[in-house]
Amino acid sequence: MIFTAQLTHHVKEPARLGLENGPFAEGGETFSVYNPSTGELLATLPDMGVRETRAAIDAASIAQVAWAALPAKDRSAVMRRWHDLVLAHIDDLAAILTAEMGKPLGESRSELQHAAAYIEWYAEEAKRVYGETIPSPSVDRRMLVIKQPVGVVGTITPWNFPASMVARKISPALAVGCAVILKPAEQTPLIALAMYTLARHAGLPEGVLSLILSSEGDAVGRELCGNPKVRKISFTGSTEVGRILMRQCSDQIKKVSLELGGSAPFIVFDCADIDAAVDGAIQAKFRNAGQTCTSANRFYVQSGVYDEFARKLADETKKLVVGDGFSPTVTIGPLIDERALKKVEAHVADAVYKGATLLCGGEKLDGAGAFYSPAVLSDVHRHMLVACDETFGPVAPIIRFERIEDVIAEANDTIYGLAAYFYATELKKVWRVAEALEYGMIGINTGRMSSEAAPFGGLKQSGIGREGSRHGAEDYLEMKYLCMGNI
Repeated sequence: MIFTAQLTHHVKEPARLGLENGPFAEGGETFSVYNPSTGELLATLPDMGVRETRAAIDAASIAQVAWAALPAKDRSAVMRRWHDLVLAHIDDLAAILTAEMGKPLGESRSELQHAAAYIEWYAEEAKRVYGETIPSPSVDRRMLVIKQPVGVVGTITPWNFPASMVARKISPALAVGCAVILKPAEQTPLIALAMYTLARHAGLPEGVLSLILSSEGDAVGRELCGNPKVRKISFTGSTEVGRILMRQCSDQIKKVSLELGGSAPFIVFDCADIDAAVDGAIQAKFRNAGQTCTSANRFYVQSGVYDEFARKLADETKKLVVGDGFSPTVTIGPLIDERALKKVEAHVADAVYKGATLLCGGEKLDGAGAFYSPAVLSDVHRHMLVACDETFGPVAPIIRFERIEDVIAEANDTIYGLAAYFYATELKKVWRVAEALEYGMIGINTGRMSSEAAPFGGLKQSGIGREGSRHGAEDYLEMKYLCMGNI
């Protein structure tokens, strides 16, 4: 079936990526995708629902058997071709990503390089799924363990990193022999469609990867969670939605991988290199306009360097340029929508009302999009919304602390445990803080730590399971023990 993607002038040649062909909705329903910077209509897409999801699951359950039976090197070869196609089309893909999500074009290219790195990593890991032999306690048997793909996997990806999240979720599943149903966020489906199309061009068999484009995420999610042919759900998004999906999977004791919300502390000790800490803070806070689950949400700075850090961070923040991501001078794009903007505005207003000092930014800017000037707040305390809720926007609240024991306790005083950052040069302090922080990932003297070779995931209510690294592949495998008697 054919559908037409009515893209703006930003995506000049959608046919080069195969966007003229793709999934369809049997009832003819559609939904629209808009550029968050300009408000322009980007595309009208088929609005798929439960019926299409169920059909995709049925097809996947058949295709998965043959896909899993292929030699690992053959699955690896398909994924390697997919990786090569992503890099070959990176400029077109970046334009699509910036048009529908808003982030600066340079950030879009960086995200796509990261996405390709995940595909390449798991193309290699496909050939490294090992079992084990176990020394038998008796002479009449042999004991061994094999690992097999879990089966059909339902994946739900977010809008903030719509390319890298697609790659990070489906690459390990495909590598080990699973079939995948992919439901991207309704705000950013075009990049998922483009990557899906490239995967098919790379030779991925029909049914092994199915794409569900839908504005009805609840209905599609219930079908994925409730359908017994789906053996695992992988979701990235809010903790609130993660709880719902986990409950929906519980009746079938279905496997889940959840990468959920965060409230990352960023701690600067007196012994830190302040200039390096400021540079790391800019990366950890303002990348993707602060719309990152690992974004630094609370800045704790020791008294001895508090004033210097706050001043330098404000000075560097003022240099950031907000606007349309296609402008070469822009370093921060819009927030995803007006709802996100109102939350950021409410957090800043609450902080100022309760005594915080606005050092820079903190206002809505002119333009069709939800543009907001990056803000730095000093004199923040723990009872302000910016210190106890995930802002998910370009706001850096700075809290003063005195003792190491106090900052560790306050940093850990949250239901979240995804990412944390701290800057210190005293080795004894580095080890003490790293081991005491209750987070799945910790950046030490760095503001960026994501890598395809490292396990990504959190503790507490920030999620279950890991993505990336060899551990990411293990989450899509079942372990089977074989006990063989003498024949």
